[in-house]
Amino acid sequence: MPVPRPLRERCREFLAIDGEIRYIFPAMAYGGGAGFIFVVTDDQISVISTGALSRSKPKTIWGSYPRGNRIGPVETGVGASFEFAGAVFELDDEYVPVVNAADAEVFARDSLPRDPLPDL
Repeated sequence: MPVPRPLRERCREFLAIDGEIRYIFPAMAYGGGAGFIFVVTDDQISVISTGALSRSKPKTIWGSYPRGNRIGPVETGVGASFEFAGAVFELDDEYVPVVNAADAEVFARDSLPRDPLPDL
């Protein structure tokens, strides 16, 4: 399920992003607790904390990292989790392909499918 447009717009305003958001997905601190939103643009990965009570209202910027950082790999099994910037996060299985695509765009461009309509 894609991230709802209102949440995407709140993140865009919170981070003052003028350009395109390439990828966006929610995550939680491993074991529960604080919620986070990962926002990936052409040049950075921003991690926004939403706090423990809300999953849809940006609260603080947890960190900003150059786009050259790998987000995954995502470990699957009992639940999907990944380590990023020294912390472990959990995410819903439906967002695993988003993390994989974000990483592939930087680290394995040849593995991405070709654009079927490159002239649009």
